Amino acid sequence: MKKWITVTAVLALGMSVLTGCGEKKEPTQTESTQAETAEETGTAEQPDDETTQGAGEEYGPEAYVEGIHVADYVTLGEYKGMEVSVADYVEEYIEFDLQNNPSSTYITDRPVEKGDIVNIDYEGKIDGVAFAGGTDQGSDLGIGSGAFIPGFEDGLIGAMSGETVDVEVTFPDNYPGTDVAGKDAVFTVTVNSIRVESPAELTDEFVKGLDIDCETVEEYRKYVYDTVVQSSASGLMLRKVIENSKVGEVPEAMVNRYYDRIVGNMQYYAMIYGYDLETFMSMNGTSDEECRESAHQAGEEMLVMKAIADAEGLNVTQEELEAGIAEDAQEAGYEDAEAYKEAIDLKGYQEFMMSEKVLNFLLENGVVEEME
Repeated sequence: MKKWITVTAVLALGMSVLTGCGEKKEPTQTESTQAETAEETGTAEQPDDETTQGAGEEYGPEAYVEGIHVADYVTLGEYKGMEVSVADYVEEYIEFDLQNNPSSTYITDRPVEKGDIVNIDYEGKIDGVAFAGGTDQGSDLGIGSGAFIPGFEDGLIGAMSGETVDVEVTFPDNYPGTDVAGKDAVFTVTVNSIRVESPAELTDEFVKGLDIDCETVEEYRKYVYDTVVQSSASGLMLRKVIENSKVGEVPEAMVNRYYDRIVGNMQYYAMIYGYDLETFMSMNGTSDEECRESAHQAGEEMLVMKAIADAEGLNVTQEELEAGIAEDAQEAGYEDAEAYKEAIDLKGYQEFMMSEKVLNFLLENGVVEEME
């Protein structure tokens, strides 16, 4: 699904920042296991976002809107009564659900073919010795997806359900992990099942299986519409406001700050999936230029939101800031609010609260085209 990443970047600067710089390729089972282990044990360093890290590097006063005279950068155009349609986003949402909850047909009368989904158990060995991360059970793999190393999926073509085969592969020289890079390995693989998948059909039965407290297609469409309005409409309105306004060049310090957040998040996910940043960006079809463009757009959006906040009295008061910090500190399990303050970027946190108020204001004062 498409996401309004730059708005999300302003608000959270979390995982969704990745979608502003290309689609993330699914990791292999081994990589997923490494990532899950790192998260479960707490060994994975968290992404450098506004609400989980301290102030970090000093970018200068113009990195935050509080250090900028926003009127020097933004001349607001019309910002109330913005009319948007979310019809395309509703259909994308539904299509996403249908694609990600496919109908499965299990195959028992033919061997594995390209395009099949196989469930497998496997154990990899190098020179007859099992290696870390090379063993798993009950793993689903799309044949032809390229999710595993070259040669692994092709080695399963022709195997029957219930059959065990040995698949010989060579790890790429640039494979993350010096223990296996460039080495020959043999994977003993048992094919537990073979299935083909097709997108589900939008029926009442499909809706009942989604666990969203909807019983009919009509109820589901209303649920999707409400969800999309809340998640996308205000962002669409903000883009219209920017189009109506005159926005000067975003301060370089602000662009650098957002850029570092975006790249920092990419480094985090590259690390938990076992890649270096360059490989991860290449794998996702991402360029440094695209990430910088996302950072520039995030800064542009923040400047315009600050201008609206100034015009409508939506800036965050000290009382609101303290209340928000106290609530989040408790939810995050911190000893007290002061401990939480030391762990976060206070300026970024205050911007986050302000931007929430502005986006809610745009939604409350805008018009979302009704859908049948």
